[in-house]
Formats: sequence, structure tokens, C-alpha cells
Amino acid sequence: MGKSVILVGCGNMGYAMLKGWMAAGKLASGDATVIEPNDDLRDRAARLGVWVAGTADGLPADATADLVIFAVKPQVIREVAPPYARFAGKATFVSVLAGTGTATFEEILGRNAAVMRCMPNTPAAIGKGMMVLFSNRNVTDEAKTFVSALLGVSGAVTTIDNEELMDAVTAVSGSGPAYVFHFIECLTAAGEKAGLPKETAKLLAMQTVYGAASLARESDDTPGRLREQVTSPNGTTAAALSVLMGENRLLDLVSDAVDAAKKRSIELGK
Repeated sequence: MGKSVILVGCGNMGYAMLKGWMAAGKLASGDATVIEPNDDLRDRAARLGVWVAGTADGLPADATADLVIFAVKPQVIREVAPPYARFAGKATFVSVLAGTGTATFEEILGRNAAVMRCMPNTPAAIGKGMMVLFSNRNVTDEAKTFVSALLGVSGAVTTIDNEELMDAVTAVSGSGPAYVFHFIECLTAAGEKAGLPKETAKLLAMQTVYGAASLARESDDTPGRLREQVTSPNGTTAAALSVLMGENRLLDLVSDAVDAAKKRSIELGK
């Protein structure tokens, strides 16, 4: 696409996104610059053929950028971001930091800075992620289109118009993979307890979750309808669901978990 991109932070998420963009032809190696202080992570990025530096001080004085992507820990953003204020005006800034609002970036980079927040999740590393975007008033339609196309390589992309909803997004899709991983752990353990060999229980649990999620994604039926199709009256599934759904046990548990994650996201943003 001929856009110059600076990726600030190239840990697992940043690297996975960068590698995916380049593999899909969305970004050429000559268009990308990585700023990463960790030697090993910087060397890993360099092997993709991109230009790398340890800090913003390593950027040429005449460097330009259409997109500056921050993929660092929220706790360090006030130390990391200021040197990139010189790109405000032309560049769009994209943050993948949990709990860090656009107001923080406007404070650091200037009120006229074009800022987009993105909440990805870890399946983005294999192109199966969920990316949710919020844009401040300064972001152009062209930038929104470019960023959406870039992130689309890593999975599904959607947008929200109310930034306050980003805490709920974080609690559902941002943290959500961990909930599913734990469910797989629990289903595996339950299978073992029921007498299955460990590896068999693990395979059954993982493939069942994978297959069910894939079916829900591809089917025209709602998850509720799909559940009903599997549940014969007085059958084995009905017996299990009476435990999970009785008195809204699982619904209440998941709701409490999402609420806890949302509250923590709000706390991190203060």
C-alpha cells in the first residue's frame, strides 16, 4: 500500500501482526520500522527485513511516518510516546494498549493528534483474532480504511463509536481467549476424572471447542438454536446442561468474570 509504518514495541503481539502484514503483502519490508529495546526481540524483527532501532533516538532526523503503532505495556507509554509527537499532523497513531484512552495520547502527542485504539486478542497471532477499533475526531476516513485492511489480516475487525465501551470489549474479546483456554483445561480435567486417558481427554476437549466455535461462526443458526439441536429431551446433553444452566449458574459466573475484567480495565485507565 506504500504507507510508512513505525511499530513501537515488537513483543509477541507486535511481531505476530507485523509478520502477518508482510506475509499478506499489506506491508513491504522497506515500509516498516521497528523500535524495540530488547536485543533478542529486535533481532527477531530484523530477520523480517525491516529497519530496526533500540529507541526513538535511533530514527533518522528526516524520518516520516503515515502510521505509528504503539504495542508496549501501558505502564511505560508516557515515557515511550513523547518522541513520536513530531509525527503528529501527518501520521495516525494506533494504540493496542489495554485501558489507555485516546485522551492520554492527545495529552502526550497534542490535541490534534489522530489516534485510534485497537483491542486485539491473542488468536491474532494465527490470523483468527478479534480486533475492535475506536477513532478520535482527528482520524481520516483514509486512515480508518488503511488500518482496518492492515488489521484484517489478523482476523475480524469491527468498530465502536463510544470509547467507554472499550472496557467491555477488553473484558469480552481481549481477555476472552483465557476464559476459553481455562474451559478447555476444565473439560480436559473432567474427561480424565470420567476415566479417559489424559491425552485423549485433551484432544476431545480442544477439538470439541474448536469445532463448536467453527460451527457457530459458519452457521446461519444462533448459538442458542445450535445448542437446542444438540440437546435431546432427557438425554445426556440435557443432563449436563441442567447443571450448567440451572439457576443461570454458568451465565452468572461468566457475567461476574466479565464484570471483574471490565472493572480492572477501568482501573488501569485511571
